[in-house]
Amino acid sequence: MTRTPASQPRYDGPGLRVAFVPGVTPDKWARSWRERPGRIRLQLVALDAAEAEAAVRSGEVDMALVRLPVEPTDLHLVRLYDEVPVVVVSREHPIAAYDDIALADLAAEQLVTGPPGDLVPTVDQLDFPVMSDQDAVEVAAAGTGVVVLPMSVARLHHRKDVVARPVRDLEPTTVALVWRVDRDDELTQAFVGVVRGRTPRSSRG
Repeated sequence: MTRTPASQPRYDGPGLRVAFVPGVTPDKWARSWRERPGRIRLQLVALDAAEAEAAVRSGEVDMALVRLPVEPTDLHLVRLYDEVPVVVVSREHPIAAYDDIALADLAAEQLVTGPPGDLVPTVDQLDFPVMSDQDAVEVAAAGTGVVVLPMSVARLHHRKDVVARPVRDLEPTTVALVWRVDRDDELTQAFVGVVRGRTPRSSRG
């Protein structure tokens, strides 16, 4: 029987359940986790953006990879990376002819999910119902409106009849790892170390 060297970390419990929202790809962190000693099970759970924070607070999952903002009360948060915002439009839309656009260029557009940032539309907005990102891209494809999304979400729902163009002066969205303050144990910190790029021998710092 192969024994685990005493220098390798061992953890009690069934492992970790980590949620992730659409567009976030946790694969590289999952691979790094599996390469660590101890063979602690990692279960990845795909959740809608509106569900992930609540799932952490309720204990349904241990941690979540989310987009900010989130309510920080009773949660630890580690910012991981920023995402470029893009506008998704029909291939026939004039915006499709540009490499990128300014936020002000959207003021006269029908905005499917509402105005981004501090943009004040210059035209009356249609009363679009609340819809998923995928449905919003379908509306853009039909030429009825445009939608601003994080680049990774636009790629997730890409269609041949739409294009995505960066909005150069719109603040990026931030992907972060969150978990409950009362779950700040050794196992949790081991996963925090993975997403921060620490190796098993690195100090927590």
